[in-house]
Amino acid sequence: MPHEVHAVVAAKQGAPVELQTILVPDPGPGEVLVAVQACGVCHTDLHYRDGAIGDDFPYLLGHEAAGVVEEVGPGVSDLAPGDYVVLAWRAPCGNCRSCRRGRPWYCFDSRNAARPMTMLDGTELTAALGIGAFAEKTLVAAGQAVKVDPNARPEAAGLIGCGVMAGYGAAVHTGGVGSGDTVAVIGCGGVGNAAIAGASIAGARRVIAVDIDDRKLDGATRFGATDTVNSRGTDPVEAVRALTGGHGADVVIDAVGRPETYRQAFSMRDLAGTLVQVGVPDPDMRIDLPLIDLFSRGGALKSSWYGDCLPSRDFPVLIDRYLSGRLDLDGFVTETIALDEVESAFDAMRDGRVLRSVVVL
Repeated sequence: MPHEVHAVVAAKQGAPVELQTILVPDPGPGEVLVAVQACGVCHTDLHYRDGAIGDDFPYLLGHEAAGVVEEVGPGVSDLAPGDYVVLAWRAPCGNCRSCRRGRPWYCFDSRNAARPMTMLDGTELTAALGIGAFAEKTLVAAGQAVKVDPNARPEAAGLIGCGVMAGYGAAVHTGGVGSGDTVAVIGCGGVGNAAIAGASIAGARRVIAVDIDDRKLDGATRFGATDTVNSRGTDPVEAVRALTGGHGADVVIDAVGRPETYRQAFSMRDLAGTLVQVGVPDPDMRIDLPLIDLFSRGGALKSSWYGDCLPSRDFPVLIDRYLSGRLDLDGFVTETIALDEVESAFDAMRDGRVLRSVVVL
């Protein structure tokens, strides 16, 4: 019997989102129904709303979520009603060529629920990132629901489902930050600050935050930045070099994803240093770099997909670090809002007034 729930829907490209009643089916084989308790408002949701990711409208938005399993479908053995979970938009299949090679974080056939959620008139909804959690209940593949310690506040725990994991993993997994490294992070929003936190926890001796907003730079120190650079009035490449003995950083993380920040990140590395791009660029953006510089500077240029994480492995670890006081997830929560305030949260996001607005149900 389908469940009638309230949910946030992007009906048309660029139009304000709407709070509507939708239908969520009972779970089928390999699926679980999750009662959502909290869901962060991510830039990716805004990209979906604006048509920057696809045109499969209407979209059911929301993906940074925590909640409680309400029902499980046939064949689900590792989850049960009452389990507290964080939702992941990557659920490795175990069978694709990447999974078989022992790299499940690159899974090319990630699992999603097979049964669609719909409008009341039967119109199928496209669940953002295969989740659709700006809703009182959502249907996901069992592998997308990762059981974690129930002592974690849902408005904080849900954030590891996307932005925090992306930034943290960009530093720890993709960048391979280790003890004694120097790190620079360009862009001190939610993902950038998570990268700062990850680098600090991994043992970096110097973590340099770069942004054009002094408020964001002040906030970055809360997550472990040892130095800050306002690139609005200062050449960030020269500033980072000055802070690293004239050499540049061992690892530079671009959490903005623009050609100008990528070029800055490329140049502020030490020789043989690593550049990690985790900020998502617009599809029409291009980068031009002298080939001789690519050769002569050496090192590695990497992109980070979801922090190269394995949710079943990494989500419980991050929650444990939160509960032990080592990872300040609460610091990412700027405000809590209701389901009907998501459009206003997009405005706050554009203005740079929040790290995360979090819908609490």
